Amino acid sequence: MSIRWNWRLASRLSVLSLAVLVVIFVLVYQRVSADKASSVDAPSVTTSGLQGTDLGGAAAPGFTLIDQHGKTVSLADFKGQPVVVTFMFTRCPDQCPLEAQKLHSTFQLLGNDAGHVTMLAISTDPQNDTPQAASNFTQAHSLDQSNWHFLTGSSQQLSPVWSNYHVYANSNGNTADHSLGIYVLDKQGHERVFQDTSFTPDQLASNLKKLLSE
Repeated sequence: MSIRWNWRLASRLSVLSLAVLVVIFVLVYQRVSADKASSVDAPSVTTSGLQGTDLGGAAAPGFTLIDQHGKTVSLADFKGQPVVVTFMFTRCPDQCPLEAQKLHSTFQLLGNDAGHVTMLAISTDPQNDTPQAASNFTQAHSLDQSNWHFLTGSSQQLSPVWSNYHVYANSNGNTADHSLGIYVLDKQGHERVFQDTSFTPDQLASNLKKLLSE
């Protein structure tokens, strides 16, 4: 009788222990999943309150290229206002048009502040990105305003810029491949943060407004 009772008790304890272990496993799994989701969805924030990867405030490498109007444009021309620097090409079928739309939305979110920032898109396809092609891209994505410049040049002119900004760019005349993301510079021309392709117009607009207030 005692043996049977002990066997039943042991069986019940075993089931109870298994149930406790299952509950613990579920709770740990939920916590880990939440932590992963948080790390993916929430952008990193620098000590200065900017969203993105902190670039340390080094002086941004300068460059001089030709924009969609055939005008010579230098990075130094925009000292005194925040600048967004990105890289794209006019024949891009997916990522570049998506980023262009987000930049257009950022301009809209900035409202009256939009006139005090500049956005520069640097070509990664020198064989095909002529000023006319850049102008067509600009108009197609509603970015035809004075503080947007799609910059073009020869391979010899563009390659040092790609290298200085750690951008991979490869074009064979038919297709082009390149790194994605944006550099956000402050009014003194210092690199403040890098935002990858997951950036939202709200995040970028927030960064630019903060830099305008500094």
